[in-house]
Amino acid sequence: MELSKREESLVDVFRRLSPAAAEELAALAERLARVAPTSRLDWSDLWSDSDLQEFTAESLRRLEDEERDPSS
Repeated sequence: MELSKREESLVDVFRRLSPAAAEELAALAERLARVAPTSRLDWSDLWSDSDLQEFTAESLRRLEDEERDPSS
């Protein structure tokens, strides 16, 4: 079976996560998949610009930490 670029990207992300984080993300993806295809999710009120900046900075910090010490 050949994966699309998007699918390859998702698989790569899952492989880099800890087992617990991968399980949590898989559960979230399954819940989202059960949402009716015609439903529209409005995420705009959930994240302020400040929230997004903090999340992005923390995500980058964690990725850099993992690259320095892949065993963590």
